[in-house]
Amino acid sequence: MVEKLFYVLIALALIITNGCSNEGEATTVTIDSIDAEEVLTLDSDANIFQYEGVIYKTNIDWVEELSLTKDVQIGEIKTKNEANTDFKDEMSNRLPVGAKIFSTKERGDILIVESEGEIKKYLAIVEG
Repeated sequence: MVEKLFYVLIALALIITNGCSNEGEATTVTIDSIDAEEVLTLDSDANIFQYEGVIYKTNIDWVEELSLTKDVQIGEIKTKNEANTDFKDEMSNRLPVGAKIFSTKERGDILIVESEGEIKKYLAIVEG
């Protein structure tokens, strides 16, 4: 009798566990990048650059208020594009060629750019 009850409880536990799993119902969250054309359509005066397929924009009030620490240099502006919205990595519409791009210790979505003695904070512009 006790042995039968044990097997029934095990079977019940397996049914409940299997019935409550999320298998087959995966939820995926994707973050899509916005391209230079979209950013410049919304704000024609935007100061932007592209790095690893993501557009970064400066002069965002709440970003400017953050206290961030410059980490390692991860790249530099290689080309300047003031003529159109077809951007490639390490291309900017305002920053000069040679401006250095740094990661920040505190946040992965903000980069610091150093150019001609000036430091600017750039936020990754993405849609979720």
